[in-house]
Amino acid sequence: MDSKLMQIGEVAARTELSLRTIRHYEETGLVIPSARSQGGFRLYTETDVARLMVIRRMKPLGFTLEQMRDLLDATDRLDAATGQDADERDALLERVRTYRQAADEQVAKLRIQLARAEDFAATLSARLEQSTPAAPVRS
Repeated sequence: MDSKLMQIGEVAARTELSLRTIRHYEETGLVIPSARSQGGFRLYTETDVARLMVIRRMKPLGFTLEQMRDLLDATDRLDAATGQDADERDALLERVRTYRQAADEQVAKLRIQLARAEDFAATLSARLEQSTPAAPVRS
């Protein structure tokens, strides 16, 4: 899955993140390019892109960089699944469940905000329709 290496521009296009944002996530340690070209260009794998997509999806839900780091750590450790006992695995799964619950709560709040925004837009449309003079009827 990770055999193809992509430069940052392709990753930016695929993730709809700016180059600056991707570099910022690198600086904060959230996503480190898997390789560098001979010229020093960042090279990313599909796994790196998937990681950026997790971050991109967490951002509008209000998660902090530290929370993103914590969730990514938990999922990385679950994916590695080496040397974990049942208690450690259960603790990691509980961390992921906690983030899932927080995400569900934020989605519910956003749905309420969206419904209110749609109601507001409909109110404005109705107001415009009632305030627009009717075109004169021609015989």
